[in-house]
Amino acid sequence: MDSTTVFLDAFFNRAVIDKYLPDILWGMIITVEVALAVVATGIALGLLLAAVRSFRVRPINVLIVLFVDVLRALPPLVLILIIYFGLPSVGIRLSGFAVLWLVLSLVLAAFAEEIFWSGILSIRKGQWEAARSTGLTFLQTLTHVILPQAVRMTVPPLTNRTIAITKNTALGAVIGVPEILMQAQTAQSFSGNATPLLLGALAYIVLFVPVVVLGRWLETRFAWGRA
Repeated sequence: MDSTTVFLDAFFNRAVIDKYLPDILWGMIITVEVALAVVATGIALGLLLAAVRSFRVRPINVLIVLFVDVLRALPPLVLILIIYFGLPSVGIRLSGFAVLWLVLSLVLAAFAEEIFWSGILSIRKGQWEAARSTGLTFLQTLTHVILPQAVRMTVPPLTNRTIAITKNTALGAVIGVPEILMQAQTAQSFSGNATPLLLGALAYIVLFVPVVVLGRWLETRFAWGRA
């Protein structure tokens, strides 16, 4: 066979595609489920931590800062391996899906907290004072005046960080989560062909290119908030 035929057989083998495409599609579903769960939990927790930090209770703020710094410093893969293989030693067993969701959610929450906190700090002191002068409590001021402005300004950096974290769903392959990469690697092992890996790459493109485009649109849409 000539080189072109060898290349096509290695990366575009029709028989392999027909056999393993359903597995890749199932992996896409799992990837979407994990990503959506991570985004919802991570952003919500990050916003909650930033709001709690606004009350400036020193002991609590120290714990929040410690949590954020540790989660931002450690590679997600290290945390995944520690939790998945370490917790069973103390009698706690979590599924691969749960571990992946938990770790990525905590990592996203750590980054989101810093982003939201920066947004809160960017609101001028006069906004707080004006709201409080109308009779609003601190919590009402934070909820109805400060957070809406802060959240709007943090959309661009938060979107970029969210995209970066959700792409880490591929780390689930190391603990047996049947997402795209796991399915592609398994299919490649059984078929002895690189076609499943190419299918996996295309699956990631199909899923994340629209997300990247959406992120670029949001960054443009809310660019004024960075001024």
